[in-house]
Amino acid sequence: MKKIAILRGINVGGKRKILMADLKALFEKTGLENIKTYIQSGNIIFNSNSNNFELEKILENSIRERFGFNVPVIVRNSDELQNSITHNPFYNKNADINKLHLTFLKEKPSKEYLDEIQSFNYEPDNFKIDGQNVFLFIDGKYHKTKLSNTFFEKKLKVGATTRNWKTVLKLIELSKD
Repeated sequence: MKKIAILRGINVGGKRKILMADLKALFEKTGLENIKTYIQSGNIIFNSNSNNFELEKILENSIRERFGFNVPVIVRNSDELQNSITHNPFYNKNADINKLHLTFLKEKPSKEYLDEIQSFNYEPDNFKIDGQNVFLFIDGKYHKTKLSNTFFEKKLKVGATTRNWKTVLKLIELSKD
């Protein structure tokens, strides 16, 4: 089955640098097949029949052993990623996709934290949580919004990483091959 690994915080601002060729070689060494990388921020498409949770642990451990630092990894299968298109409340034919982002959550947050986070309002920026996805509408620049990875990690008590909607669409396209 096609899987997509989304890594958090590599190759940003010259820190935690990993060449995509080295990352691809590491994934091959762990037994994964048909590996493709997409841009330097850590998006890897591959085939595996292992479950997502197992893959996340294997890949995080392998990266730590090989590169010497911790990199959170979130894995989705191609169907889960494809479903994000139909579940995104901000995405339609008239949407400005430059304002759309998807925050991937490592696990489904507890009801308590989901209820609490609904009280936050940072309009015109907006968010909608659906399972392990946070759909974002960011009116300005993403790096200036309060709806960051750190915000969701602190409020929901789960790991998170975000991709812009263009990257999400490209990952869906690449996972169909």
